[in-house]
Amino acid sequence: MTEVTIYHNPRCSKSRQTLQLLQEQGYEPQVIEYMKQHFEPDAIKTLLSQLGFVSARELMRSKEDEFKALNLANENDEDKLIQAMIEHPRLIERPIVVVGDQARLGRPPEAVLELVQ
Repeated sequence: MTEVTIYHNPRCSKSRQTLQLLQEQGYEPQVIEYMKQHFEPDAIKTLLSQLGFVSARELMRSKEDEFKALNLANENDEDKLIQAMIEHPRLIERPIVVVGDQARLGRPPEAVLELVQ
């Protein structure tokens, strides 16, 4: 069976729904609670590539208080955006599901099914 990894925040309803959907499909994904296990810069860069994102900004939750407080809407330095996500993991859009060399955001949760079917 395909190895599936989910970057999960159990406090997020979409993350819980995505995990449940994967389990209903017969997968027991490796669960990484990224709020507890912080990312390294290279891991975020890899995820950005797997997601097909051009900028770290695409992986950020722009409505979070930290986004506004850190004035990230005006930040164009990719390394600074990545560092902000490392220091404030709540800024990371969730959940992220990885299968092989591809990843999808679970928004909506069904979006991850194309990775496992």
